[in-house]
Amino acid sequence: MTAPGTGSPSVEEAPRTTGKVDKKAYEKEMARLQVELVKQQEFVRARGLRVVVVFEGRDAAGKGGAIQRITESLNPRAARVVALPAPSEREKGQWYFQRYVAHLPTSGEMVLLDRSWYNRAGVERVMGFCTDEEYAEFLRSCPEFERMLVRSGITLVKYWFSVSDTEQEKRFQARLQDPTKRWKLSPMDLEARNRWVDFSRAKDAMFAATDIPEAPWWVVEADSKKRARINVISHLLGQVPYEDLTPEAPELPPRPPVEDDYVRPPKESQHVVPDVVP
Repeated sequence: MTAPGTGSPSVEEAPRTTGKVDKKAYEKEMARLQVELVKQQEFVRARGLRVVVVFEGRDAAGKGGAIQRITESLNPRAARVVALPAPSEREKGQWYFQRYVAHLPTSGEMVLLDRSWYNRAGVERVMGFCTDEEYAEFLRSCPEFERMLVRSGITLVKYWFSVSDTEQEKRFQARLQDPTKRWKLSPMDLEARNRWVDFSRAKDAMFAATDIPEAPWWVVEADSKKRARINVISHLLGQVPYEDLTPEAPELPPRPPVEDDYVRPPKESQHVVPDVVP
């Protein structure tokens, strides 16, 4: 598949970087980046910033894994992951963006959207879950909605995880073989697998309408999961400039002595989880 109007292969068919990343080098760099993410979060909290990060892309492109690496060292009280289910009947009757507005960050908070309002431009469009009129209105109103968010002081960062059809198929097959990952393959995912070109066209139309200067799309080449994680975290750190405001480690005073009259209850009086480790 070639990129429209260029005659050259698209990013999904010819990613620039697919080589595997050395495991030790990856773990070392990930540890460093996660320290920087903690510094960034402390800066966001101290300055009262509001940050929204949108994660979109193909099924099995690695969005969830990247989000996990970003958040696993962060304070969950100030970094929330939002992954909304299908809208309820009540939500279907609301203004389309309404249920997403309820999850926008407050002062000092970062929200990571695992899928977002762009469902309308992707799965809803391709699967026929919205009308042509609703889809056209979304493409018209989405840029204005996002400009409004940015004008309000929100930092909006949008990532599209790009994966080739060959790599996606490989990951689907791996999920089928792994009982702990089969839940990731929904009937919707399997149907989307049959509509690769339709989703490609929908993504192209979405980019054309919503890749705006105030909130551009950033494409993450994700055929290599480890490489994609390192790249997206490094990029995110640059999207919200920060200073190191990490508080100094407190000095722990000596532990006070146990009161002489305190006696612990016998272990037999408690329900203890069995030790099954050999």
